[in-house]
Amino acid sequence: MALATYQFEPEAEFWWDTVKPKGHEPLMTWKRLKELMDAKYYPKDAKRAKEQEFLSLKHGNMSVMKYIIKFNELSRFALNQVATEEMKMDHFAQGLKGSIKSMITGHSFNSYQDQ
Repeated sequence: MALATYQFEPEAEFWWDTVKPKGHEPLMTWKRLKELMDAKYYPKDAKRAKEQEFLSLKHGNMSVMKYIIKFNELSRFALNQVATEEMKMDHFAQGLKGSIKSMITGHSFNSYQDQ
């Protein structure tokens, strides 16, 4: 955590001093730091816009790798849409181009990572 917080700008450093764990408190996890930073520095309307971008994400003219990266990047803004592995796999597959979607239709995958 010290390495990440070392890079903070003055305003963020001041904010960190107000939220960082004190001597007797348990250490903060990376996940918790991200939650706190999102709450502080990511406006709700920006989060909603990212959620809408995720919900309308299609493979389109992107490479499959670029689609995967964009899907992973935006999925954190639509957690209700990817709450389970099955939901995540389904949403991913629905966004694929028809030709690629038809190639994976008959296959059974155990997790999103397997697709």
